Amino acid sequence: MFKNLLAATPEVFYGTIFILSLALVIFSIPSVIHASLKYKLFDVSDLHRKNHAANISRLGGLSIVTSFTICTLLFSALISFKEANFLIVSCIILAGLGLKDDVYGSNTTTKFLLQLVVASILVFFGDFRLTSLYGVLGINDINYIGGGIFSIILIIFLNNAFNLIDGIDGLAGTIGILASLCFGICFSLMGQVPYAFIAFALAGAIAGFLKYNWFPAKIFMGDTGALIIGLTTAALAIKFIELNKFTGINRPAFYSAPAIAVSILIVPIFDSLRIFTVRILSRKSPFLGDRNHIHHRLETLGYKPNNIVLMTVILNFVIILATITLQTFGNFLLIILLIGVCMIFNVLISWRLSKQSGK
Repeated sequence: MFKNLLAATPEVFYGTIFILSLALVIFSIPSVIHASLKYKLFDVSDLHRKNHAANISRLGGLSIVTSFTICTLLFSALISFKEANFLIVSCIILAGLGLKDDVYGSNTTTKFLLQLVVASILVFFGDFRLTSLYGVLGINDINYIGGGIFSIILIIFLNNAFNLIDGIDGLAGTIGILASLCFGICFSLMGQVPYAFIAFALAGAIAGFLKYNWFPAKIFMGDTGALIIGLTTAALAIKFIELNKFTGINRPAFYSAPAIAVSILIVPIFDSLRIFTVRILSRKSPFLGDRNHIHHRLETLGYKPNNIVLMTVILNFVIILATITLQTFGNFLLIILLIGVCMIFNVLISWRLSKQSGK
């Protein structure tokens, strides 16, 4: 009966999981804030990189991962979707790492090793693995080991990419909602119910958190939240690409799936690639924190956090729509166009900054 009802009205279940996930976070965040006040679990202000003066908890990610885990396990049990277990195991491990880092801090080596373990679980046990690059850089099908290694690198990169854009109130959360909703809608159109459930569960959890994280923030997601969003969206991106793999016989629901996935995650991808490149060219460690991210540069231009978030998410949304509209152009051309648009946006910011400094 349940499966028949699900097949007839899947959008009702997508809405239910979104609302349940959202509600769990909304009702749990006040308790997290209270516990943080009681036990003095605050983000210690770093004047070089942060601009908040008040003591604000970094434990909002606990509510995100708890709500996401409960909803995913509940609905995956109802539809007998066992792959979700590997994603949840990975999320729990990563949440433990994030929690330690948010409360006590952790060294780079520990973070990298645990992220490597988590990514390996997803790739080799959960089968979240790319088998082709679809002609990007002239590469098509890749073997099991090569595809596994590339997928691990991609997951670790996106883990940290979302962490890097979590620099102003609401930005990582809003981009996370946009990405998970886009993947959720795409999977629902493809008839891929399990992955749509995962995407809508994540979107609901982030939406509930955003109520307390919108400028001025009452709580931050910390590494716990940012790492979980990065991990889950990376897994969804890989599955989206694989399920739209063109073999010459099938007709995929979306063409140029890798380019569409890149467009959905373009904000964390471009900002991370840009910041790593700038640091390396400046002969600095790529992992050394600074205030040179795009959102920091927009702040320097005088934009308020809420305006920066709206500007960024609108640009991201337009890029996604354009990429889907032009999906028949092919991956290589579309990815070049995506990079080009982002570089133009970055050049405009640099030009405005140079004019401002010249006054």
